[in-house]
Amino acid sequence: MIRLAFCIQGFEIGGTELNAVRWAEHLSPEQFQLTVVHLQADGPLRSRYEQAGTHLVHVPLRNMYGPGALRQGIRLAKFLARAGIDVFHAHDLYSNVFASRRWWRLRQLRAQQIANRCAYRVAHRVLANSPSVAALLTREEGIPPAKIVCIPNCLAEGAFRPVPSAERAAWRVRLHVPADALVIGIVARLDPDKDHRTLLDAFARIAASVPRAYLVCLGDGPQRAELIGLAQALQLDGRVQFPGTLTPPFNLHHLFDVSVLCSVSEAFPNSVLEGMAAARPVIATRVGGIPDALHDGETGVLIPAGDAQALAAALHAVVETPDWARSLGAAAQAYARAEYHECRVIERLSDWYKSLVPGTRAEA
Repeated sequence: MIRLAFCIQGFEIGGTELNAVRWAEHLSPEQFQLTVVHLQADGPLRSRYEQAGTHLVHVPLRNMYGPGALRQGIRLAKFLARAGIDVFHAHDLYSNVFASRRWWRLRQLRAQQIANRCAYRVAHRVLANSPSVAALLTREEGIPPAKIVCIPNCLAEGAFRPVPSAERAAWRVRLHVPADALVIGIVARLDPDKDHRTLLDAFARIAASVPRAYLVCLGDGPQRAELIGLAQALQLDGRVQFPGTLTPPFNLHHLFDVSVLCSVSEAFPNSVLEGMAAARPVIATRVGGIPDALHDGETGVLIPAGDAQALAAALHAVVETPDWARSLGAAAQAYARAEYHECRVIERLSDWYKSLVPGTRAEA
């Protein structure tokens, strides 16, 4: 049995956090004894780790600098030695100072960049979640390609499962859209990186010619009031909804007819994968690792970031050619199941962990 430790910042809901907990839930307990080191004690995902039977170890860390961080680092090092941990895998920015990294963000504080570069030097491997992110790490950070391992985010089986029609209709009532509406949806935090302003601009350009179209922006964040005001200024009152953050037990993209992600900066977003799993035509910007999953004209539509005209044209094309939209969605779902289903990804992850520990080997 391999003694494996995850290090996470906390138990809040986010793309990185959800991916880590899915891995914890599906790694074989016969092959891995999992400890989860966490820097913050509470959050909605904590119960899932507890139900998975993981050993939770709290290492309180307010920041990465100063005597407090040093004390906690020494405490963590002693725990790892005492517990005989074979593989230590960090999943986010703060925990990355101890091990590897599996995401990318363009804007970081200078101190964070320095800390991450130090972590790269001492880490045995650096984990990237898409080929584009791996290439960026080599190009921008100088990490040797041989040191980088690429394992993508994964999708649970439930992400592919359709929502019953009656339940879907009830949720649409909750979202304040008509039963026969054509719903364009986005699941993303309301912050500048997700660029909802461009989405609202694009939707305003097609709203008059597509009267059945409604826009639903799921998520919350610092731009909420600003974006509501912009929708009103564009005279889209009633046609755009901001329901906040929803956490039903199904893939939210099943509530949409078209899924959008118009970010200006991304790594390898779960939102795009979830739209694909729901067999929706997905329109997304050509940034980060998105093109690794979304192949333009085959499994979705790619557009330049910040281009409202291009986004409006893509929305209009998908809405006006439903047969093409359905074929895009079907191809996207098939690709997502083949490449990102949890069974496929967990098998790759397990084999990689085994390859790191002397005396074990990956299955053929």
